[in-house]
Amino acid sequence: MPAYEFRSPRLFVAPALEAGATVALVSAQAHYLGHVLRLKTGDRVLVFNGRDGEWSATLETHKRGAALLVGNRTRVQTTPADLHYLFAPLKSARLDYMVQKAVEMGVSRLQPVITRHGQVSRLNGERMRANAVEAAEQCGILTLPDIEAPVALTRCLAERDPKRCLVFCDEAAEVANPVAALGSAARGPLAVLIGPEGGFADDERAALVKAPNVVRLALGPRILRADTAAVAALALVQAVLGDWR
Repeated sequence: MPAYEFRSPRLFVAPALEAGATVALVSAQAHYLGHVLRLKTGDRVLVFNGRDGEWSATLETHKRGAALLVGNRTRVQTTPADLHYLFAPLKSARLDYMVQKAVEMGVSRLQPVITRHGQVSRLNGERMRANAVEAAEQCGILTLPDIEAPVALTRCLAERDPKRCLVFCDEAAEVANPVAALGSAARGPLAVLIGPEGGFADDERAALVKAPNVVRLALGPRILRADTAAVAALALVQAVLGDWR
């Protein structure tokens, strides 16, 4: 496991980071550090912005707010895995969980896909981003995934890059062994697609099967909820084709 300091709190910030810089905190961040964690002036915080690596900083509090004084860099910026996660939107609590776990699994792009049997058509993008930030802060991740606006499955297929292998999770797949199915996948950039809890419509499944560079994958003998399927599928793909190898 990479060296990582778990004892100090981590915070995602937007400004550029360099030694000697002062980063003003928004009120929610100041409240979290000062009232939830009960940190005082001079206490250490790790900060990252997704571009400049991770830095050690010290908290400065005053009547008008709080800020972080940036010190030395503790970790250089890492390159994220080229792994997209496409999913039918879920209801809020399960969506929160799924976004957090996808970030922990190394996903670089979150793409909601609207399908015929999906139960949710509207998403709160700010809430998705907040969950992504929380997962990155807690797990030592240095980059945040791109979070895209929802798109119809037909448009998603029409505009996808065929060079990116699409792992399509389908309980009706003929190859029951998911590891064996992934063995036929092309090496290179990857995308994983999980459908809605109501399943794909017949014409949607047919369009996916006909698309180039697609691997149809079953996730074992049991039917999984969509948020559980996300974790299972991403773990399989990372272990067989991704950066777990």
